[in-house]
Amino acid sequence: MASGGQGWKAMALAAALGGLGAPGTAAAGPKPAGAAAQPQAPAKARGPAGTGILRALDAALGEVIEKISPAVVQVTVSGYAPADETASGAIVRQRVLGSGVVVDPDGYIVTNAHVVAGAQRVRILLPEGRGPAAHTARRIYDARVIGIEPEIDLALLKIDARNLPVLALGRREVRPGQLVFAVGSPEGLASTVTMGVVSSVARQPDPARPVVYIQTDAPINPGNSGGPLVDTDGNVVGINTFILTQGGGSEGLGFAIPSDVVKYVYESLRRHGRVEHSMIGLAAQAITPGLASGLRLSQDWGVVVGDVAPGSPAEKAGVLAGDIIVSVDGRPIDGMPSLAPAIYLHPADAPLSLVLRRGEEVLSVKVAGVEPRRPAERLADVADVARSTVPRLGVVAMDLDEQTRAAMPELRSPAGVVVVARVPEAGQAGAALEPGDVIHAVNRTPVASLAALKAAVAALPPGGPGVLRVERRGQLSWIELDLD
Repeated sequence: MASGGQGWKAMALAAALGGLGAPGTAAAGPKPAGAAAQPQAPAKARGPAGTGILRALDAALGEVIEKISPAVVQVTVSGYAPADETASGAIVRQRVLGSGVVVDPDGYIVTNAHVVAGAQRVRILLPEGRGPAAHTARRIYDARVIGIEPEIDLALLKIDARNLPVLALGRREVRPGQLVFAVGSPEGLASTVTMGVVSSVARQPDPARPVVYIQTDAPINPGNSGGPLVDTDGNVVGINTFILTQGGGSEGLGFAIPSDVVKYVYESLRRHGRVEHSMIGLAAQAITPGLASGLRLSQDWGVVVGDVAPGSPAEKAGVLAGDIIVSVDGRPIDGMPSLAPAIYLHPADAPLSLVLRRGEEVLSVKVAGVEPRRPAERLADVADVARSTVPRLGVVAMDLDEQTRAAMPELRSPAGVVVVARVPEAGQAGAALEPGDVIHAVNRTPVASLAALKAAVAALPPGGPGVLRVERRGQLSWIELDLD
């Protein structure tokens, strides 16, 4: 909402304040001499002082919810997901409910990557009486996954709809104590609104990852993932992503990805179908008083370069271990939570501007030729499980394409089929196989494709014999199949 909206709200509250009188009093004035008594309507009961303010606040908040709710959708996903949190590689069918935000009237929707992980079908439920659903009976749409950014936990979906209500993304300044709303479908209850405040603006649970979260005490529960966190002007300040809980439900510890990061990922996924990351070849760490004293640093706060990779863009630019990072692309750096998003949001194909402090000297350097890096996707998330399952073996497998081979530099042979997951319900003969295994042969017959593997396994007689030539982390071995 424009600044004019903010002014209107301030004026409305001011008008409410100006309209308050002492409790139980009524306006009085002189009567004309000789005037006949006029029947008086009974005075309306007046609430306690402050009621007008609360009513004005209630009306203003209601307007905000009316603005944001039409652009928040329910996401229903059917597909496969890990059977447990261990590294067994087993996957099972599951149905997931989440939320999403319409960010373009032509049907582009942002949600969390974990909502659509392993999806075979994604369906979108529009809010009742909103957008096209207000004029037609259709509220449910099949969605396509345009792209996934697993490192930040965001995904972009597309439905074939037009003229949808949207919420804009962008950089929003938030502060602790600021009033916010979480909108989504917790436990499948569509268009649920909860209210709270911003608890912190820069939570970084894992310093090794670039995402820094907004923390809120607005109740967020399973199903809220992918829904928006909005301010009192109806602006998206973040995408609700996860909670910390001991009991399984909301305990006032919810976390949202900031809106500027969401916008960057959305635009990259829409343009390229992926996000290219900046790799500059330096490792940084937070400065502590002890570190500052031991290294004789000029300050006991901020971020110091801990290591520079040999031959990296950072080394070529002259960055040294022990340099204090003052700013990145003009953004002041006062700690790891400010460094991580500054580097993440930098375009991979542009020079990175660093201001460094080395002793008493302040240096400005440009890290030219920033190298993009692409994190390896979990293959089970991109595989078509129905078509890629190998009966009897009970595994999901894929052909070794160029991208997969590049992610496995230790591979002994370029021909084969890679196991990406286990599906126990499809068979137990391959129970000894693990995700990442590469099958090169069946009974000494080479298999160079998924189709060849399926045919070779299908031809094995009941009871065997059946032996696979398997490569695991660069080492070859034989695996005997239990074909009973």
